[in-house]
Amino acid sequence: MSRFAKQSPVLFWEEPCYVAELDAPDLQVEHCSQTGVTVITPQLPAALSRERESEVLKQLLDLYLAGEPGPFIRWYYTPMMLPFSEHVLADCIIYDCMDELANFKGAPPELLPLEQRLLSQSDLVFTGGYSLYEAKRDKHPAVFPFPSSVDVGHFAQARFGAAASKGNRRPRLGFYGVVDERMDVDLLAALADARPNWVLEIIGPVVKISEDDLPRRGNLHFLGGRPYEDLPACIAGWDVALMPFAINDATRFISPTKTPEYLAAGKPVVSTPIVDVVRHYGEIEAVKIAPAGDAFIAACDEALALAQGGGQWLKEADQLLAGMSWDKSFHQMDRLIKDALSRSAHAHPIVSPTSWNSSRSHHYDVMIVGAGFAGAVMAERLAVDGGKRVLVVDRRPHVGGNAYDEYDANGVLIHRYGPHIFHTNSEEIFTYLSRFTKWRPYEHRVLAAVDDLLVPMPINRTTINLLYKLNLETEEHAAEFLAAQAEPVSVVRTSEDVVISAIGRELYEKFFQGYTRKQWGLDPSELDKAVTSRVPTRTNVDDRYFTDKFQAMPLEGYTRMFERMLDHPNIDVLLGVDYCEARDAYPHDHLVFTGPIDEYFGYRFGKLPYRSLQFDHAQLDMEQFQPVAVVNYPSPDVPYTRITEYKHLTGQQSSRTSITYEYPTAEGDPYYPIPRAENQALFKRYEALAIVQPDVSFVGRLATYRYYNMDQVIGQALATYRKMAQRRAREQVPAPAQLAARPSPGVA
Repeated sequence: MSRFAKQSPVLFWEEPCYVAELDAPDLQVEHCSQTGVTVITPQLPAALSRERESEVLKQLLDLYLAGEPGPFIRWYYTPMMLPFSEHVLADCIIYDCMDELANFKGAPPELLPLEQRLLSQSDLVFTGGYSLYEAKRDKHPAVFPFPSSVDVGHFAQARFGAAASKGNRRPRLGFYGVVDERMDVDLLAALADARPNWVLEIIGPVVKISEDDLPRRGNLHFLGGRPYEDLPACIAGWDVALMPFAINDATRFISPTKTPEYLAAGKPVVSTPIVDVVRHYGEIEAVKIAPAGDAFIAACDEALALAQGGGQWLKEADQLLAGMSWDKSFHQMDRLIKDALSRSAHAHPIVSPTSWNSSRSHHYDVMIVGAGFAGAVMAERLAVDGGKRVLVVDRRPHVGGNAYDEYDANGVLIHRYGPHIFHTNSEEIFTYLSRFTKWRPYEHRVLAAVDDLLVPMPINRTTINLLYKLNLETEEHAAEFLAAQAEPVSVVRTSEDVVISAIGRELYEKFFQGYTRKQWGLDPSELDKAVTSRVPTRTNVDDRYFTDKFQAMPLEGYTRMFERMLDHPNIDVLLGVDYCEARDAYPHDHLVFTGPIDEYFGYRFGKLPYRSLQFDHAQLDMEQFQPVAVVNYPSPDVPYTRITEYKHLTGQQSSRTSITYEYPTAEGDPYYPIPRAENQALFKRYEALAIVQPDVSFVGRLATYRYYNMDQVIGQALATYRKMAQRRAREQVPAPAQLAARPSPGVA
């Protein structure tokens, strides 16, 4: 919330306090100077009946909000706050589900019905981890997982505190957090008994369980709560951090933020087998996972030895933490909220104000779903060449699809959905787009971070010379070197086969294996050969990423180009509205669908697999961040695949710059069809349904489940339009009998 408070007022409404001496309800309002968040705590008379509580809280809320200008976003961490606040008009409603609260001890019976009500009202649902995401994703159309993030700098202060136990100092193991039914207190007792020389420190308030139920041992100390600011100093004295959670209904969906916080503090962690801990940390040396009992105690022994012995475990943990900042989570949430706000800014149907004619009948010849390349090209051709009345519908609040670009706070033209570099060998396609844009000549160059060097990608002779400290001067010498590295593959079937048969295993592992695993979530040996076949290997020193005849960037950006394509009297545009909402409201004779084909058919045979992307956009107070527009990071130790610096693409001059970190993910908007045989077989089942849809045309990457470049999508759309025009022309040619029945020219 502190990050949101930098751009908008944040009011944090706490649970009420019941005050014995209080005569009338009141509000305690505190503004936190550190975070910028205003914390509001209702003060209620202890004698107030629970029946009147909701009514009184509603009155207090209305009284406070009367002085606030709005508009409002309602953000809920618990459905229990809904009854007294749901009347407040809001442009966006968020349910931030951090725990499965209904599984907690003493959960009120009304919690589940209230959650259903909140889900029905919410625009967005955020979940505190993937287990919760899996539990909620079928209950709402817009559920997004946000696993634990960490303020690394804050907790890293612990690394400069007390050293690990040496000599006569007793080992210290600790935990901080709420002590409730989620903690296995019997496990703590067993650990204290098994290792009487150890000191166990438990920091945090005791709630929902009795102090009398806590085990008491001479080496087990329950120290009560501590402020967030003091936690690094507390952790500094520990050797090992504990997460002794019970395995029960209350812990089934938790995704403890403590794990990355302990690691940031430089402490090995021992946890019981919580699902999200196993999922995210089960493969790293710093986190030991074991069930309660002797195995947990043995894991503590291992972690203590790790803390006292040094090694690479801390470096491995730091590499994992590099992709887990609160800034990244904030930017992702902020983008989702802004998109939701854009959608809610219109009443249904949502109308683009720049290309909507409200004075005429809204029956259309063609409805087009999607305002990206496929949809925009089809709309332009049908309207301009075909004379058709066209309605373009897109669920996003802008045109351009994934090629959408916009000016950020630095005044830099950035690509919201990652870099889009135009290149083609087709003069027809380049000439067609040139009707809507002037061009900035640009030849794309990419470097790869390998072995502490930045080397050209695709691999060329310069790459080889830099990596191996050679001086290969001719293409023949480079070809001989690569041939010596190559390994024979009897039948080339997979992406791994393609690369190893051409350049050998060492270069494959340096450049392709880690990058592909991150990008696709699969090893290259599991992917079709087409994936790595897209990236050539060169024996010359050509360091251009593409060698196409036409390479350029739209001079005023992609968005402006799309706006010109759709600027025609025959084209109307609906933005921020789903096709499902518009199809019945606006009658049409034909549909052009550019969205996911499986979605069109209601996922009848199951979902087609896609890879998605998340983007962390950053504005930097420096003139230049990197020497080229894109630097790839093939190493599996780096969580992102590439960093883009946009000024190289736009040619803009500025003392500040803007960059984007790109993180492939399994969940989110579909970007890349995953090229595997079983996925293609599933697509063929959907394609069979599509073929027999006489009034629907399926166009584009998602609708045809193809890994197309931009120019290929444009080419496919132009070809589809030509076929439609030819079919229409054939249908308009009169049959021979009709021709015979017509009188000859000049005959009375």
